[in-house]
Amino acid sequence: MSVQRKVRVLVVEDSPVVQELLVHTISQDPRLEVAAVAPTAEAALRLMAKVKPDVVSLDIRLPGMNGLEATKRLMREHPVPIVVVAADVHGGDMNISMNALRAGALSVVEKPGSLSRADYAAVARHLCNQLFAMSQVKVIRQRFAADPPALQRADAPPPLAADTARRFEVLALVASTGGPNALVKVLNGLPAGFPLPVLVVQHIGAAFVGGFAAWLGTVCPLPVELAEHGVQPQPGRVYVAPGDTHLEAGRAALRLTRDAPVCGQRPSGDVLFHSLAAAFGPAAIGVLLTGMGEDGARGLLAMREAGAYTIAEHASTAVIHGMPGEAVKLGAATEELPLPRVAPRLLDLLASKGGGR
Repeated sequence: MSVQRKVRVLVVEDSPVVQELLVHTISQDPRLEVAAVAPTAEAALRLMAKVKPDVVSLDIRLPGMNGLEATKRLMREHPVPIVVVAADVHGGDMNISMNALRAGALSVVEKPGSLSRADYAAVARHLCNQLFAMSQVKVIRQRFAADPPALQRADAPPPLAADTARRFEVLALVASTGGPNALVKVLNGLPAGFPLPVLVVQHIGAAFVGGFAAWLGTVCPLPVELAEHGVQPQPGRVYVAPGDTHLEAGRAALRLTRDAPVCGQRPSGDVLFHSLAAAFGPAAIGVLLTGMGEDGARGLLAMREAGAYTIAEHASTAVIHGMPGEAVKLGAATEELPLPRVAPRLLDLLASKGGGR
């Protein structure tokens, strides 16, 4: 019986104390091994060809080149899965972390802190799970001479016949791994004054959600806020599901719940999409973007069966095609679209007769 090779981790961290903690934490996981430790990004870049790591654990506040610049260099010169490990989930460190995700890092997790930390075991387990999961992602430098054609399912209805009287009232976007960058690209394609409220579920650690929403508001034309229970969503605003909390939408207001995770996720895209199918039917648009697993696929199917317009990101642009790919298998997508075509398609839908509310 063959023995499965351990995942090789390059740890990039300047603090000797934290280096020791991360080496200890990673070494405790039988799936992982520390291939090397680098105290700076420059040292990490020099080690890449020799060490050939499967995944990089990257501190974002380093002497010399910071984590954002390191991510850009690694993705340009040595494409590799990168997990950003952040000690501070606020302020400048959060901005560096989020911009690193935009530059190609796959995930952001908390540093374990110390062995005496009350939740050390949970934080350490999450770090190791992320390192292992992200190591399986095939990271490539994607370049397109031209966008691949939109692929419409053979059994899908024609996109908005000219005589339709449909009026859309809400847009929902769901994403996981690779999602921050994908969400920025979609939202940056929507103009200020966009006529629908936009509801967002992004799988990200609960500690990072507030900073993620604040960062998203600085890089997109629409105002962004964390969703609150009982609030009636307004057109032209983006509402992000809070950490570890499901987001649902009714005709009157948003609802937040702490019901059990769905597809291992809370917030769950399935929960949001199912609520839109029930409350809005054909007046909703659902978009399922890049992500690992299958969250959102069945909810998107419920939306399509309720008459909503549904879009799944095409495999040619998805960092991980798991979630949108599952939706396509289920017949949940009215259309599959490469990421650059999602926002233009949304604007086309709203420009059609009926349009937005």
